[in-house]
Amino acid sequence: MYLVCGEALFDFFSENEASGQASKVNYKAIAGGSPFNVAVGLRRLGVDAALFAGLSTDYLGRRLQQVLADEGVRPDYLLDVDAPTTLAMVEVGANGSPHYSFRGEGCADRQLTLAHLPELNEQVRGLHIGSFSLVVQPIADTLLALVRRESGKRLISLDPNVRLNPEPNIELWRSRIAELVELADLIKVSDEDLSLLYPDRDPQSVIDGWLEHRCQLVFLTRGGQGATVFSRRHGSWSAPATPVVIADTVGAGDTFQAALITWLTEQQLDSVEGVQQLSREQIDSMLKFAVQAAALTCSKTGPDLPYRHQLEMR
Repeated sequence: MYLVCGEALFDFFSENEASGQASKVNYKAIAGGSPFNVAVGLRRLGVDAALFAGLSTDYLGRRLQQVLADEGVRPDYLLDVDAPTTLAMVEVGANGSPHYSFRGEGCADRQLTLAHLPELNEQVRGLHIGSFSLVVQPIADTLLALVRRESGKRLISLDPNVRLNPEPNIELWRSRIAELVELADLIKVSDEDLSLLYPDRDPQSVIDGWLEHRCQLVFLTRGGQGATVFSRRHGSWSAPATPVVIADTVGAGDTFQAALITWLTEQQLDSVEGVQQLSREQIDSMLKFAVQAAALTCSKTGPDLPYRHQLEMR
């Protein structure tokens, strides 16, 4: 089983107004949050998964709980929190890229404290962390403590997924990610993340620095340019994007992440030792599988992650 840790929220997508009235705004609300999406994505791809998250006791929080139950995500690590559900207002640009504005201060998904740290049994083979839960408190320090405790014992995957709206202090992002990359075995990062974190540095130099710690693999996603993998043992190479008609790119990175974990799980390599022994051919297969999965998500509106039967195993 894989334990995904972090936020769960509702994305509110603005819709075109037929009436043209400025006083009226229509939204479509869809359950989301990067860790929430990864947990759902893992289940759709056939991987046993749970979410370590605080869910509100309000109406939207109960809807999130119902979605997780419907998708088969284990409820073992969910906590009820008497605080509102985070809302993310989403505007999709002309190229399909989402622009977010968060309403999350004091909300339920941020309220996990050190007292909530779970004890993990041998069923939990790995942990995934990412997005703004890495930097907003108190959950940020809780997740750091969890990863510090489990690093080296279980596979740790990290996706920075930088969102400056909930936390605009880029120095805070840099310092926390610098701590976490020393503990992770596998990192997925987008070119947008790196341009925000280190605008004056070459991406490869940043990634080479990450590989000097315990990390074995870094996957750099580049939208329509495809993705590049950097391996400590085998060097770096790229795979082109799978051609699709893009509806939007919401959830594509989360799909890519879930697909990486799925590939490792299906090959029974979802462990610290498993990632360390991967051949170049295996890593290439993993990369192409994730690219294909992300493309399917881009062909649909919103974070509608693919099911396993929709993908060919490479």
